Amino acid sequence: MAGRIARRGAALVLGALWWCSVLRLALVSDAGVLEGAVAAGGWGLSLLPVHCVPKSRAAGAVGSDRWWDHWREAWRRSRGLRG
Repeated sequence: MAGRIARRGAALVLGALWWCSVLRLALVSDAGVLEGAVAAGGWGLSLLPVHCVPKSRAAGAVGSDRWWDHWREAWRRSRGLRG
């Protein structure tokens, strides 16, 4: 329970810090590199794929040894050709 509260508190503080830096960049003329770095870093973190699973556990994943065959088969199917 304490871990969950700490995580939510950290997320709230970091989110507020990010929003402050973004608003300062947008509204204040003397915003500097620090605000830009915080804003870019927070935006970059939002691009992390947090819902990924290993390929071995992914449903319908094609192994790296079969990737080319799978791609070629999908290409032929889209063109109406048969192997």
